Amino acid sequence: MTHRLLTVGILGVATAMTLQAQTPAPATPEGLVAAAKRAAGLDYSGTFLRICVAPDNLTPRPPPPTGPRAAPDRATWYAAPYKVFDDLYFVGTRIHSAWALTTRDGIVVIDTLFDYASEPEIVDGLTKLGLDPRNIKYVLISHAHGDHDQGAALLQSRYGAKVVMGAADWDATLERPATAAGGVPKRDIAVGPEGTKITLGGTTIDVIATPGHTRGTLSYIFPVHDRGRTLTVAYAGGTAFNFPRESQNFAIYRDSQKKMGEAARAAGAAVLMTNHTEFDRAYDRARLAQLPRAPGELHPYETDQATVLRYFEMSGLCAEAQRLSMESAN
Repeated sequence: MTHRLLTVGILGVATAMTLQAQTPAPATPEGLVAAAKRAAGLDYSGTFLRICVAPDNLTPRPPPPTGPRAAPDRATWYAAPYKVFDDLYFVGTRIHSAWALTTRDGIVVIDTLFDYASEPEIVDGLTKLGLDPRNIKYVLISHAHGDHDQGAALLQSRYGAKVVMGAADWDATLERPATAAGGVPKRDIAVGPEGTKITLGGTTIDVIATPGHTRGTLSYIFPVHDRGRTLTVAYAGGTAFNFPRESQNFAIYRDSQKKMGEAARAAGAAVLMTNHTEFDRAYDRARLAQLPRAPGELHPYETDQATVLRYFEMSGLCAEAQRLSMESAN
């Protein structure tokens, strides 16, 4: 009897220890940052440093000016336009990305740069590439910050393009004065939390609401072609932590990264793009795409699904680390 009781006792202790071992330790900011660093690897090390180690909102910054301003020295930002895929053209600056996606029924422009850059980069760039800017049918704005949306009014008024923006960002945009740099576009297609799909000439862009960077940030899933082969792009619409430093804002950002990661997984995305060249090396990759490739050599933008997903895993972990660090400090 004593032996049986001893055996039962030992089994009980062993079971409790096993259950305790199976219970994950509570997440800590330090642990999440370490996990984010692993997810970033060498592919996204710069982005990891920008949002996990030294996020923009760690110290208060003055709001950017909204009125017209002198254009910076052209030599510091101008980039030549490039054909990067069969149907996707880089028309951005060295710092900010803008893209022209061509279809059989017209062009979709993704992001429109600062006002001083939209004419020379997008309008003149399309012309240099042999494309007609009058064929721009849609303008997709990833979020309502001047470095991405100040050319929207120009493309809307001159070419009749439909401007697509998150509903919350439309609200913010329409509060700008008429004297705002680039002008103010007229309210057009507003995208709510449910997202939407834009189809033109047989090409469909999945527009996904990913609030965080701004309340109306949009991200995209769409196909491109490399020498006739279809690849799927996951385009992150807002990366940096420049929003008010509040716990709930980091939670919103975190959840949007998870949402976009799930969409990228479902679509089988093997190309990761963002709207700042520092995050996806767009300016470098656009130029590398001009070089000859050996048989079987991948396009400079092509990776694999796991690499694409690590971007959204990293950014979500960084946001959660910031959220927990704020809660633990209170």
